[in-house]
Amino acid sequence: METQFAPLSPATTQAGQTWLNRGKVRPTRQRIALAALLVGDGENRHVTAEGLFTAAKDSGESVSLATVYNTLRAFCDAGLLNEITVDAARSYFDTCVEDHPHFFWEETQELTDAPSSEVEIARLPDAPEGARIARVDVVIRLRRG
Repeated sequence: METQFAPLSPATTQAGQTWLNRGKVRPTRQRIALAALLVGDGENRHVTAEGLFTAAKDSGESVSLATVYNTLRAFCDAGLLNEITVDAARSYFDTCVEDHPHFFWEETQELTDAPSSEVEIARLPDAPEGARIARVDVVIRLRRG
């Protein structure tokens, strides 16, 4: 299933700029456009860099795939997105930064939220000396049938 993005408009652009300000990210033209596509309508999304690149091109935004990757990394560094790695070749970027589990649908390569209330992690190992646990990602892989 293909991700639907917010259309670029003055309202979504303003929402994107506000989101960037919250993360203290310098608002360049390309960052504002990408932010507007991601969060302009207030909906949470799980996106790939390639999907966001295509949406940006389709909206008329001139941006390279490398810029999309760098921008997504900057958004993650600012705490605006979480990167969810599903395998060595694919990452998704989640606009909901609250701790929550995910379903990964193997046939469609879609990442969706799973109900947090139904996941219980009883214990985690201690982090090695000199390290701390930054985050725990739970990805439940699904196949139909």
